[in-house]
Amino acid sequence: MTEPDRTSTEDATEAFVAHRNLLFTVAYEMLGSAADAEDVLQETWLRWADVPLEEVRDHRAYLVRITTRLALNRIRTLSRRKETYVGPWLPEPLLTAPDVAEDAELADSLSTAVLLVLETLTPTERAVFVLREVFALGYDEIAAAVDKSPAAVRQIAHRARDHVAERRPREAVSATEARRALERFRDAATGGDLQSLLDVLAPDVVLYSDGGGVVQAARNPIHGAEKVLRFFAGLATKYGIPRFELTSVNSAPGMLIYFGEEVDGVVTLHVEDGMVTGLYYVRNPSKLSGVAEQIHLER
Repeated sequence: MTEPDRTSTEDATEAFVAHRNLLFTVAYEMLGSAADAEDVLQETWLRWADVPLEEVRDHRAYLVRITTRLALNRIRTLSRRKETYVGPWLPEPLLTAPDVAEDAELADSLSTAVLLVLETLTPTERAVFVLREVFALGYDEIAAAVDKSPAAVRQIAHRARDHVAERRPREAVSATEARRALERFRDAATGGDLQSLLDVLAPDVVLYSDGGGVVQAARNPIHGAEKVLRFFAGLATKYGIPRFELTSVNSAPGMLIYFGEEVDGVVTLHVEDGMVTGLYYVRNPSKLSGVAEQIHLER
């Protein structure tokens, strides 16, 4: 039996590790799921490990191509899963380091609100948008990844950019202002001060709660401050007053919500003019396992 080329394996590993963060982010933004993005990366590594490196001119481009094609294949599976999903589907929350926000384009594209807009694109449009608008890859490189001509990719990129621009939420406030609104929300909710909680919610605020049919959550988006207030009051009545922990979620200020010792949910906000206009509350346990693992590793 021929022994594997250790040098070749080490070179392949070094190249993969060097670009792993990029590959994960591409897969995550296309899929909205950290767990599925990790699965795609595992498949990417298995394919990459069999590639003769001496035949590859650009390691990054080749790895992005593999990852993109595998993610496009995975989207089909996710689409079938979402067709039978109970209640609103929200992206799997991702705890992010504060320095991610230094890259404004990347930070914005990771936000829950923008990821939901990307969900309205076709799979190919989504791939092209992420690769072009977020990572500024060239049209030739993207064309190889999505198996289209550069001319077709230009048209897709233009269409996707216009689509996202029409549906993207108004420009978000600074991280400092968002955190200030988040702290007001936390303090009011923890203290049971309903009027203060109403004061931080915009009259037309919308709450999206994702329980996946496994835990209590609204089956449809909840519109209006008073209805949102009643939803959280109902949770407090059933589970008790929660404990909130501020953190960075999807590159923006967010909260971990605890009823007891385990993370019960993750909340991110969209803030405009100091008021909360959007609340995204993930309670589905299958979407919290990655967050729980990250918390465990950090502590």
